[in-house]
Amino acid sequence: MTSSKKVEKPQGSYIKKGRLYVKAAFTGFRRGKRNQHENTALLKLDGVNTRRDTNFYLGKRCAYVYKAKNKTLVPGQKRLNRVRILWGKVTRAHGKSGSVRAKFRRNLPPKAIGRRIRVMLYPSRI
Repeated sequence: MTSSKKVEKPQGSYIKKGRLYVKAAFTGFRRGKRNQHENTALLKLDGVNTRRDTNFYLGKRCAYVYKAKNKTLVPGQKRLNRVRILWGKVTRAHGKSGSVRAKFRRNLPPKAIGRRIRVMLYPSRI
């Protein structure tokens, strides 16, 4: 005698959504004692404390998401939106404490210093 029972999901079940990026802080531009190079941004990644840990993030895409004053049409959206994104790429490590250098398509504005940068987990090098 075989009885097949159907397993039903509870009514309140949902798929847990996770973040597909690592949080980072924009700490400033690459600089020397007197000169500042605005074409290279320095990022401090959360949970990365050594130079060896930064190897995983080399080549990953990074995004600075901000809101602008005016609404414009964003690709893939039907409504006008104020959200803008500046895209860049992690290029190499910086120092020994887990910071990385990143180059953005357009230089980050100075008001972004201290703000959140998203370091995406793609492209994968594994």
